[in-house]
Amino acid sequence: MAELRGEKEISRIDSEVRDEDWNARELLQQTFSHIAFVDVDMTEVVNNGSTFTECEFRGVRFNVSVHTNAVFVNCTFVACTFFGATFAHCKLVGSTFDRCTFSTLEIEGGDWSFIALRNADLRGARISHVRMREADLTGANAQGISLRHVDLSGAWLDGANLSGCDLRGSDLSSIDPMASKINGVIIDWEQAVQIATSLGLDVRPN
Repeated sequence: MAELRGEKEISRIDSEVRDEDWNARELLQQTFSHIAFVDVDMTEVVNNGSTFTECEFRGVRFNVSVHTNAVFVNCTFVACTFFGATFAHCKLVGSTFDRCTFSTLEIEGGDWSFIALRNADLRGARISHVRMREADLTGANAQGISLRHVDLSGAWLDGANLSGCDLRGSDLSSIDPMASKINGVIIDWEQAVQIATSLGLDVRPN
């Protein structure tokens, strides 16, 4: 496959914020555009409705931060940590994550479509009621996580480890049981029929 999901042109960066301490700072409906944040400590930041457009985050610590109705559009996150971070009803469309850590990350609601989480280790995360259409989860390790009521239509899941996931209520139309690890997943009856049909089985009532 020549094309890789999540590839995009390099964004224009106009300014840089480096080595600053934003610990516990409150961001209220602020706007940031084309800024590189490098080794910034955003631990316990409270972000209400702020917008980041085509920004870069490198080595940024988002630990125990809370983001509500925030927007990160076409942003790039490299080697960032999200331990205990919460994103509620946020928009991260088109953003890319590379070598980030997501232990105990919680995502509730919002739109994360077209994001790139290739080879991400998502173990320990909780994700629910999120739109993740056409997301690149190739090779991601989501073993045992809660991934409920998530719109995964058109998502790339080749090589993803979904073993033991709770997938109830999620759109599984993009899952190829032969290309992803799905042993022990928790699904509902409707999803079971969907997967059986994708395997070429003829499902009929008794």
